Amino acid sequence: MGKILEKMYASLVLGIALAFALLYALHGELVSEETSRHTLEIGFAVWLHVISGVLWIGLLWYFNMVQVPLMPKIPAELKPAVGKYIAPEALFWFRWAALATVVTGLLVALLRGFLESALTVQPPAQTIGIGMWMALVMAFNVWFIIWPNQKKVLGMVPADDAAKAKAGRAALMASRTNFVLSFPMLYCMVSQSLVG
Repeated sequence: MGKILEKMYASLVLGIALAFALLYALHGELVSEETSRHTLEIGFAVWLHVISGVLWIGLLWYFNMVQVPLMPKIPAELKPAVGKYIAPEALFWFRWAALATVVTGLLVALLRGFLESALTVQPPAQTIGIGMWMALVMAFNVWFIIWPNQKKVLGMVPADDAAKAKAGRAALMASRTNFVLSFPMLYCMVSQSLVG
């Protein structure tokens, strides 16, 4: 077991396998019934949505609460490790988690029958619709502002020092905008099922 837990991807597979084992143990009888199968499909989509959303927002909060505030305190000789190894890997998971969250969120809304009312911010899904639009703005920021500018900052695309500074500021402002939007967005996502 120790060898599995030492490797991230092996641990990931193990966690997913345990989730499916629990699904089968608790709800295996639902797989055989058509109406129950639809419920399981929704549940699976929600599960994927929550996992990708936790990864996305967790990394957003990590960047804003840990990495960015600590960068000025890191000794100059250690900063290349962050820029060359940690930030690119974290940004990989960050941007793909954003896309996965949006896609699975739209899938959940479609499967539950409220996609149109959510996107048009109409009852009965106006609360979650507002949250969805905030998430769409946030995902746009990730893919079209943060990521292109971070590539300049990290030296993945050529940029002089002035362009890197400008790109760093643009990425920071988009990231902080997402940080701010994450709180009301999460409120909308959670409160839809509680208060509508």
